[in-house]
Amino acid sequence: MLLLGGFGIWAFYGSDWLRVSGVKASGTRVLTAREVVDAAEVPLHTPLASVGTDAIAARLRHRLPRIKSVDVVRSWPHTIALKVTEREPELVMPEGGKYVEVDAEGVRFATVPAPPKGVPALQLAADDAPSLDRFGPARLRRAAVEVASDLPKSLHNQVKTVRVTSYDAITLELTGKRTVVWGSGEHGRRKAAVLTALLKAARDAHHFDVSVPSAPAVSGS
Repeated sequence: MLLLGGFGIWAFYGSDWLRVSGVKASGTRVLTAREVVDAAEVPLHTPLASVGTDAIAARLRHRLPRIKSVDVVRSWPHTIALKVTEREPELVMPEGGKYVEVDAEGVRFATVPAPPKGVPALQLAADDAPSLDRFGPARLRRAAVEVASDLPKSLHNQVKTVRVTSYDAITLELTGKRTVVWGSGEHGRRKAAVLTALLKAARDAHHFDVSVPSAPAVSGS
């Protein structure tokens, strides 16, 4: 038994049989597999059993903020597999001639030269808002993405801009020069359902108010 145990330890850590000779990445959409592999810096030719998978995962999330999560898996006998889930932009923020992507958690994770197709712009105009002391920019970003994520796809596709002037003053700018007073991010699903019905019932209107979903208003028809 001792001999077998010793052989097993040697096979895992001392022999050349079970050493890392390859790294592969999957699940990428915007990133490339090569970018992920390079950022992981998996130590080649080391025993597969001794590779620190948690450290590799932390390194990837730090170096590539677009990565939301990653599973680092030992694929015996010689490979490390990196299974990546990328963040997806819910909104984009114009900044310095470029665009900062913001995901559904309000995380700013990438700067791109052009806005992704179909992703609304986020405008934070809350510098003088009384609520800024209580709700900082990060919380206001989360409020905006919560609104966007509450919208059904058919409605989300019509949104050009989500404008936030305070925590309880969010406005949507839709295609066709239509505006929607949304109010706070509370009761978002209900507001989305009410707005969807209003858009169908008042096709010529340009101003909608669903800040109080039980008493919506329409004007500009």
